[in-house]
Amino acid sequence: MTEDKYHIILKQYWGYDDFRGIQQEIIHSIGSGKDTLGLMPTGGGKSIAFQVPALAQEGICIVITPLIALMKDQVENLKKRGIKAAAIYSGLTHNEILVTLENCIFGDYKFLYVSPERLSSELFLTKLKRMRVSFITVDEAHCISQWGYDFRPSYIRIADLRKVVPQAPVLALTATATPEVVKDIQDKLLFRQEHVFKMSFARKNLAYVVRHTEDKESELLHIINSIPGTVIVYCRSRKECRDLAAQLEERGLTATFYHAGLSNCEKDERQRLWQTDQCRVMVATNAFGMGIDKPDVRLVVHMDVPDSPEAYFQEAGRAGRDGRKAYAVLLYNASDKTKLMKRIPDTFPDREFIKEIYEHICYYYQMAMGDGLNVTREFNLNEFCRNFKHFPVPTDSALRILTRAGYLEYIDEQENDSRLIFLVRRDELYHVDGLEPEYESLLQAVLRSYGGVFSDYITIDETLLGKQTGLSRDMVYRGLIALGKRRIISYIPYKKTPYIRFAQKRVETERIVISREIYENRKEKYEARIQAMIDYATRDDLCRSRMLLAYFGETSEENCLACDVCLKKNSAGISQGLAENVEKRITALLREQKEVPVHDIDFPGISRETVGQVLHQMVQEEKLLLDDGMISLSPNQDIEETTN
Repeated sequence: MTEDKYHIILKQYWGYDDFRGIQQEIIHSIGSGKDTLGLMPTGGGKSIAFQVPALAQEGICIVITPLIALMKDQVENLKKRGIKAAAIYSGLTHNEILVTLENCIFGDYKFLYVSPERLSSELFLTKLKRMRVSFITVDEAHCISQWGYDFRPSYIRIADLRKVVPQAPVLALTATATPEVVKDIQDKLLFRQEHVFKMSFARKNLAYVVRHTEDKESELLHIINSIPGTVIVYCRSRKECRDLAAQLEERGLTATFYHAGLSNCEKDERQRLWQTDQCRVMVATNAFGMGIDKPDVRLVVHMDVPDSPEAYFQEAGRAGRDGRKAYAVLLYNASDKTKLMKRIPDTFPDREFIKEIYEHICYYYQMAMGDGLNVTREFNLNEFCRNFKHFPVPTDSALRILTRAGYLEYIDEQENDSRLIFLVRRDELYHVDGLEPEYESLLQAVLRSYGGVFSDYITIDETLLGKQTGLSRDMVYRGLIALGKRRIISYIPYKKTPYIRFAQKRVETERIVISREIYENRKEKYEARIQAMIDYATRDDLCRSRMLLAYFGETSEENCLACDVCLKKNSAGISQGLAENVEKRITALLREQKEVPVHDIDFPGISRETVGQVLHQMVQEEKLLLDDGMISLSPNQDIEETTN
């Protein structure tokens, strides 16, 4: 496939003349059949990196992503461009999934989006064997690494697909990965050869700022009022999101909140208001942002410190994706370190507690010794904790550790959209008596909006039905419940349900083994991430951008000149970042030339006055020697550099 072909596709479907960053290298690599890993920070154009080569090849591209919102958005965007694409996610009926898979076999579809949890489905694997797969794209690929900050056991199954479609190469994409995680991703995905393309993680237009304050709400309001444009404010808890959004509204700002506990309709509506600039400030948990394509976010503020640089970098990176000046601000106070350190025992409770949780889960489901293999049950965390007097956070962590150890599979909340089916025939509807007028209009709205309602469960949207009938969403819900009680329809409301599956037969508690790799090694990594965030928030002697880059294995000799550390003035009245950059250049020059006339020291883009001030400062600090108009490094400086 020639380069011109890729450019023709890019121009035809996206209207762009050329690729950005490392898109072209990735496209050529996967297009030539090589397993490929692309590290592209938020806003780097990941979707084009797999969509263009997929359109250039015969067959269908399987896209694995945990983000249902991203699936729906990308499928809709592809359809608008005249490209056949489909997605399988929770909430679809068995018949809808079957039809989608058949279309992917026979319908000349180019993309099938699927969540990693679906990969073990017998139906999916059977149909996959009959598809002509061009390649497999793994989004959020860091989730497969046990050393990654967001490890998900369901991702481990992706490697099994290679046995089903061995001819298909794999394209793994992620926005955040340390060198260790980069290697682990390739190992876990069974790369035939290591093949990595990496964009620089540096964001020249993004200023990283840490503000130390005991009154975060007042500081937040001051910052928002100082920086015009769209804002994301990240909070750790759902309650904090709700309360903070209300406070901002009271202060005259247009604000809303977003978290995982909202219904799909509520999420979509709030996201729409924010994306169309009808609402300026989105206050959210980390559930918001993945796959959200709004390039003109000017400010991202963190009210609480994330527990890893990966999470912080990804969330902060949602600012300034249009390349214009933007700010990522972390608010920090004395209590934040204590809160961060508490997350360690919460995330890694002691072994005896983990074993106790396993035993209580078995009691909860009345699972006899030797029973339980592959048994799946709905799980109510709050009810379980009430019954057995546990706190939810360490209990959740214990269940995740038991999942990694292979005893249980703790499946996060699965979104099940609202569904209904008519229990009476169409002609019988006309003989139903005594229905309230709003119920009749509700039935008519269902019949107008949806097909196949007499033969199978169909997914419905209560907000849409409300707009068509003039009823509130709550009234629609109560109306459908009432129609269900009359046996006219069967209505299954939207809900989010976690599950627990017993991955093996129940064993005696004392026989449970939690290996060092699962517990101590991961705990050490977690502690290191926590410490890295504390260092980032508390140090004021290192450029913040360089600190983040160093964490991801990228060295940068130059300070960013935009973060709060760089902008801080030194004793000579020059910004600290600029002074350090000039000092490094002077030192490098003198290492090479030994001795230089003072008037010959000049650097492009830096005023002679600034260079002179830095030279004066270095002489005062005895880093340089000035003798008869000649500048050289002092012997002390040479010794110091060698020692370091």
